[in-house]
Amino acid sequence: MAPREQGIREFSFSAADFERVRKLIYQHAGISLSPVKQDMVYSRLARRLRATGKQSFAEYLDALEKNGGTEWEKFVNSLTTNLTSFFREPHHFPILAEQLQKLGTQRPIRIWCSAASTGEEPYSIAMTVAETFGSNMSHVSILASDLDTNVLATAQKGVYALDRVEKMSPDRLRKFFLRGTGVQDGFVAVRPELKQLIEFRRINLLEANWPVKEPLDIIFCRNVMIYFDKPTQYKILSRFAPLMQAGGLMFAGHSESFLHAADLFKSLGKTVYAPVKSR
Repeated sequence: MAPREQGIREFSFSAADFERVRKLIYQHAGISLSPVKQDMVYSRLARRLRATGKQSFAEYLDALEKNGGTEWEKFVNSLTTNLTSFFREPHHFPILAEQLQKLGTQRPIRIWCSAASTGEEPYSIAMTVAETFGSNMSHVSILASDLDTNVLATAQKGVYALDRVEKMSPDRLRKFFLRGTGVQDGFVAVRPELKQLIEFRRINLLEANWPVKEPLDIIFCRNVMIYFDKPTQYKILSRFAPLMQAGGLMFAGHSESFLHAADLFKSLGKTVYAPVKSR
């Protein structure tokens, strides 16, 4: 690092420190940090140095590796990106509705949203369920998981500023949200009947055991795999496939492609995949 760059920074942050961060986040969360993310890593982890009273990144990382404890969770939370919105990548939701109609009401339907973030995606799924089945939707369950406990706490509350829902139709707003009053003016809350469809849980996709009730009819794993290298992607996909019902669907992000896992999932177009082999 050039002396001028070093001088404007509050904490010492060397190229070796950055490589340690890249190694640790890969080991603990499977995330492959790009070499160009050095400034992002500094700005996010500098907050943890201040919070823990450490004077340098080397000191912070030494303490993390020696006796991280709950700091590991804060470390991972700091480096995960949680960009989301209601009905993001909207082309997927008519496909979801069509799949739900095919499945019908005669048996349980299980959906796993594996990157719930602050809740917009699982609530969008739940709204699609409600629009498909009306009040007769007790047979549908949605597991919404994320690695980041901070965003899961927000998701569970189901309370959002009005600007988060401004692109939603007035009909959906009326059906699925309650407007805040008084101190909650300027906010909306997801209606209880929608929230009861969803169970929020912290799940790390790299962990050996997933607390997921199977078989699954639908998996949403959108804009997650872009953070993993190809071997890690393949490993996760190889665990998804056996969990799925015959005819199940997996939804991926618009920039994700799984050609390297063609033996596990076949593309149906529009970043929707079906397991090659299923239960």
